[in-house]
Amino acid sequence: MRIGFDNDKYLKIQSEHIKERIAQFDNKLYLEFGGKLFDDYHASRVLPGFMPDSKLRMLMQLKDQAEIVIVISAGAIASSKMRSDLKITYDADVLRLIDAFRGMGLLVSSVVITQYTGQAAADQFRQRLKDLNIKSYLHYIIDGYPNNVEHIVSDAGYGKNDYIETTRPLVVVTAPGPGSGKMATCLSQLYHEHKRGKKVGYAKFETFPIWNIPLKHPVNIAYEAATADLNDVNMIDPFHLEAYGTTTVNYNRDVEIFPVLDATFRKIMGSNPYKSPTDMGVNMAGNCIIDDDVCKEASLQEIIRRYYQCACEIKRGHGLKDAFYKLQLLLNQAGLKLEDRPVVTPALNKEMATGHPAVAIELPNGHVITGKTSELLGASAAAILNAIKALAGIDHEKHIIQPEAIRPIQDLKTNYLGSKNPRLHTDEVLLALSLSASADPDAQEALEKLPELRDCEVHSTVLLSTVDERTFKKLGLRLTCEPKYETDKIFHVE
Repeated sequence: MRIGFDNDKYLKIQSEHIKERIAQFDNKLYLEFGGKLFDDYHASRVLPGFMPDSKLRMLMQLKDQAEIVIVISAGAIASSKMRSDLKITYDADVLRLIDAFRGMGLLVSSVVITQYTGQAAADQFRQRLKDLNIKSYLHYIIDGYPNNVEHIVSDAGYGKNDYIETTRPLVVVTAPGPGSGKMATCLSQLYHEHKRGKKVGYAKFETFPIWNIPLKHPVNIAYEAATADLNDVNMIDPFHLEAYGTTTVNYNRDVEIFPVLDATFRKIMGSNPYKSPTDMGVNMAGNCIIDDDVCKEASLQEIIRRYYQCACEIKRGHGLKDAFYKLQLLLNQAGLKLEDRPVVTPALNKEMATGHPAVAIELPNGHVITGKTSELLGASAAAILNAIKALAGIDHEKHIIQPEAIRPIQDLKTNYLGSKNPRLHTDEVLLALSLSASADPDAQEALEKLPELRDCEVHSTVLLSTVDERTFKKLGLRLTCEPKYETDKIFHVE
């Protein structure tokens, strides 16, 4: 993979910049963390060289100075709101995050339940946290939020919220997803801390949009594509332009809320340390792009992937059409066609030639391998086998799993497990391959090539089963699908 981002430089200068921001205040900073602290695969896709856990590794450099507060809204708990990427609820993700942070040796000091109005589900979750010896606090819905600053910055507003006890100079405020109340939590703490005579600070850490690259740079357009369902719009920061005469990029929500934040800071602190939304940020990612062309190309591919993802969600009945329309506009804005994704045309051509679903995988060297549907294998399983054979230099016609080894598995599926589809899925074919590897050196060599598929592009001409999607994800392939089912049935098992 061509590298466009210097990850080591990022870890160094980002941690230094946060330390400088802490020092600007009374050695206490509440840092709102937007996006994902780890598993940030969007950033790693659009900035090749950025490691998915870079932000967590950066935080590890501040380990002794930092503690983490996790925020979740009571409404998200009550509605069992799901993380679409992990397929788990927000409250379950809070526990997952705590385990992950603690596993890295980071201090998770508490959980804050925001927008609380007495929800029974929130009470139950809080009891669960208590049983797990995890501190929790309640923050409430404030009338007139965010515009009625006089009421918000008062004992009847922020003053009604629980004061979160913290002990370290850097308090990282993070959440399972957007809309959890991270900013309100930080500002509430500023109010409480200043009432206690402490001159603490607030800053924001958002990787995207990147403030010091052009507004219409593909990296920033890819961010709009990733947040199409939130209707985020990148824009020039007018406050920064007026204050400094310098053009920087921010997004609509921060720009719209800044006058309110300005009034809030002045009410709490007597003055606002920031002249613009950009000033509030501490993101150094733009300073670590070392090959702009690589990042541009990677981001253009991400825009196409996001388009396909949204189209497939709509086909499955749970996507947003407004988001889809926005993605169409972003494709046009970036001058892209779907065929600009190298795996699309080969997959469609293979389907046309065979009359059945097909899959194409682009190997690290740029060569595209296809897989077709057969009596024994689904197209996804065939494509994976063909890809690792190509990587291992094994002749395409050679069987690394003998047909007679596949048929008993088909018999098990159809006669004993009730499956109507006898073809092997990706997970089943990999299990069969691992068995073959014990007696066939070629099968073993092909099996050992699986890690080389990570970050490869793959496209299917039909929507895949959950099993196949999950296998591609576990292998680290970047999957897109045509938004259509293999059959005309109206009920589909996901």
